[in-house]
Amino acid sequence: MTATLIKHASIVNEGSITQQDVYIKAGKIAEIAPNIDAKPGDTLIDASGKYLLPGMIDDQVHFREPGLTHKGSIATESRAAVAGGITSYMEMPNVSPSTTTIDALESKFDIAAANSAANYSFYLGATEDNLEQIKQLNPKRHCGVKVFMGASTGDLLVEHPQALEAIFEHSPVLIVTHCENGAVIAENQQKLKQDHSPLTIEDHPKLRDDESCYASSSYAVNLAKKHNSQLHVLHITTAKELDLFEAGPVAGKSITAEACVHHLWFSADDYALLGNRIKCNPAIKYQSDRDALRKALHTGQIDVVATDHAPHTLEEKNVPYEQAPAGLPLVQHALLTMLDHVQHQRLTLEQVVEKTAHNVAIRYAIEGRGYIREGYYADLVLVDLAKTTPVTDENCLYHCNWTPFAGHEFTSRIAGTWVNGQQVFDGDKLIEAPNAAMALAFER
Repeated sequence: MTATLIKHASIVNEGSITQQDVYIKAGKIAEIAPNIDAKPGDTLIDASGKYLLPGMIDDQVHFREPGLTHKGSIATESRAAVAGGITSYMEMPNVSPSTTTIDALESKFDIAAANSAANYSFYLGATEDNLEQIKQLNPKRHCGVKVFMGASTGDLLVEHPQALEAIFEHSPVLIVTHCENGAVIAENQQKLKQDHSPLTIEDHPKLRDDESCYASSSYAVNLAKKHNSQLHVLHITTAKELDLFEAGPVAGKSITAEACVHHLWFSADDYALLGNRIKCNPAIKYQSDRDALRKALHTGQIDVVATDHAPHTLEEKNVPYEQAPAGLPLVQHALLTMLDHVQHQRLTLEQVVEKTAHNVAIRYAIEGRGYIREGYYADLVLVDLAKTTPVTDENCLYHCNWTPFAGHEFTSRIAGTWVNGQQVFDGDKLIEAPNAAMALAFER
């Protein structure tokens, strides 16, 4: 592996922006200094006028393998991810069959070792009867256990209070939750259908409303406090839920919250144009909720920004609302949405890096990643704030061949991505780098 020297970069890291050179050797950042001289044989990258960020670490993706590979695979979706500046991901258990045993979990690591373009880890899915499998999780290897509290498909729903108590008491790893209350959703559905039937996409935020979210997320927070659990509540969508979470830095918190890029971008006003393309669970809510989420990025009530990338085919989406699956593809454009927020002065570059890299590394205790530091793995993304990125269904890299951002032109461009020191995207095309990606390791 040849060494790489990135010259004249504006480095965004740990709350400041400084112009420095970065020398990469043997997969890691060997030196950071104002002026580093190239050595014979080095690969030289001129980053003048561009910004160098730690690669985004996405703590929530659905890459659909095994069993659902007509929607996407670890190979296809991880390549879309690195083209979007995501260098590491943690993948969810609702595949087919569901990832509910250690053996099934480890088989996904094997698939990723052979096929992934980005670093990886995988969640075990909790069920009402796999506590012994949960207890066997390795805190240094396995990112967490995923608990669907009240709304899911297949065998991953955990509603029984005794089962939830046991998981929160005994999990050796971080508990991450999908919080929507099934009973509230059922009650909302009954009321809505009394008014009109069939339901339409405009009913989605009414069906899966703030009460359904709050009832479940408050339950999870109370369980975590009771058992002193490590809890990370995924994809918060409502203003009402924010009061459950402490403001301030992520370090030291035992209960943290995440928002996803589509909930920070879209609102219920977009259903009229985009329809089932933006049907997701939890639902995209109202402008007031979106504004509250954006504000919570500043207060620290929202600690992490992720994607919840969940591709489906357009054929699956182009059916009546009630039959359409929930989820949308996001990894290729997630960081670009955050950079648009910077352009519109909703966030700073330093805050984007904090929410997409630093805080994820802190919350999960990821070893050697999430920062631009000497001795850390060289997971890096170079962004050009002076070039735009027009988006079409045709130029996206997702296996499902569509994007909810089609027709939008992002104000920035991903100019390059490195995974463990190997360039995997050059701003225009993917670069195959066999064995560049690694399993994430956790210092806990």
